[in-house]
Amino acid sequence: MSDAPTPVTIFGRTYHLRGDGDPAYLNELAQEVDRRMREVAEATGTADTMKVAILAALNLTDECLQAQSGALSKDMASKMGQWVARIDDVLEDPGCRPNRAGHERADGNA
Repeated sequence: MSDAPTPVTIFGRTYHLRGDGDPAYLNELAQEVDRRMREVAEATGTADTMKVAILAALNLTDECLQAQSGALSKDMASKMGQWVARIDDVLEDPGCRPNRAGHERADGNA
């Protein structure tokens, strides 16, 4: 794993990802997640970040499951496991807890 975090912005919040991934690829992933979340927010009219994230995740997962025609390849399963672990790490970080619009994050960042 790389020691240098890669800053990415998703739905107006900056996250610092650490991992083996190429920083450009991590940015590409973050841009796609950001795009999907903005689509969900616009379609549903909700401002609740957690709800938007869950709906976007459901949409992405549905697309993945619809696209697969059998069991995941070992490589894909491994990559998905790594992303699940990263998401779990971010969600466990008290400074990255979701908040309602107009309130600061627990770590003092907007």
